[in-house]
Amino acid sequence: MSRYRAIALLPVMAALSGCNLVVLNPAGDVASQQGDLVVISTLLMLLIIVPVMALTVLFAWRYRQSNNTARYEPDWDHSTQLELVIWAAPLLIIICLGAITWVTTHKLDPYRPLDRIASDKPVPAGAKPLDVQVVALDWKWLFVYPEYGIASVNEMAAPVDRQIRFSLTASTVMNSFYVPALAGMIYTMPGMETKLHAVINEPGTYKGFSSNYSGAGFSHMRFNFLGLSNQDFDGWVSKVKSAGGSLDRNAYLALEKPSEAVPVQHYGTVDPKLFNAVVNMCVRPGTMCMSDMAAIDRAGGLNAGGKAAAEAILRANTLAGFPDTQQTGLCTVAEAVEAAASNSGAVQRPTVTPISASATPAGPQRLANP
Repeated sequence: MSRYRAIALLPVMAALSGCNLVVLNPAGDVASQQGDLVVISTLLMLLIIVPVMALTVLFAWRYRQSNNTARYEPDWDHSTQLELVIWAAPLLIIICLGAITWVTTHKLDPYRPLDRIASDKPVPAGAKPLDVQVVALDWKWLFVYPEYGIASVNEMAAPVDRQIRFSLTASTVMNSFYVPALAGMIYTMPGMETKLHAVINEPGTYKGFSSNYSGAGFSHMRFNFLGLSNQDFDGWVSKVKSAGGSLDRNAYLALEKPSEAVPVQHYGTVDPKLFNAVVNMCVRPGTMCMSDMAAIDRAGGLNAGGKAAAEAILRANTLAGFPDTQQTGLCTVAEAVEAAASNSGAVQRPTVTPISASATPAGPQRLANP
């Protein structure tokens, strides 16, 4: 525990001895630095609050009605020394808070990869972070581990002292991912992907939840975060794989339906493209991905370039054996081309250039063209 944190906790330790001060005493380095911010900011503000409260009591006592010895100055209206104290002290505190805020806003940016896993441990050279894809559903949490090809619902695990790189999104409404012992909260939003980098330094079971109201089942939107040794984490991965079950697009659509108080579920295999489809809101068959919509818009909407791009998607789906785009789950040209190539002898591989924001024909830069 740092010196600042210990000083701040001393006056309230007796009163709060039965409370769990996880925010001020977390198990993760990022959350620990954020806890230090809370303590430092509180101490700086107390430099003003405590003297003001003490002087309020002092003035009330000294200039009480019964004190006839107090100096009476009815014509007093200004003191340069007092004005300097009143303005200089808060100004210095604001400058200090501003400097701390500027530095830590960059240092603790959730999108910024970690440069240390503890106060005395830099990130080992060449160490690979653990990638975890998080989807906020109604009303449960889905965790996908692309490196291991597994997924779990309402349970997450990570090895101690290994950087975790979260990619987060939501299925319907905005939520907020928060594990107080690990790091600060980060929003999850449909059609968007947010990032969070964190590390857990002590083994244990920690609570995670949504800190943003998202509907009737919000209070049940909780999960356990397991901080494990490397050996125990490997055992957890093996247990999830042995649980069986496949999280493909159909399974995801069933899981996506609103439900409350969902027990822990494990999936031994996962569609590797599922998370990208969730972010682009095209898991459901017959839905075009937002990335393709953006590519068509970038190519000029329904003008020549954009029309050609849209026709390329339809043609690729047709060649892949899906003439009715309302009946196919393919959401990009690349997927259609892949499906066509794997379709044993039915059709030949189409010569269609996959659409992306960087490879579309030049055209007017606008969102739509009626």
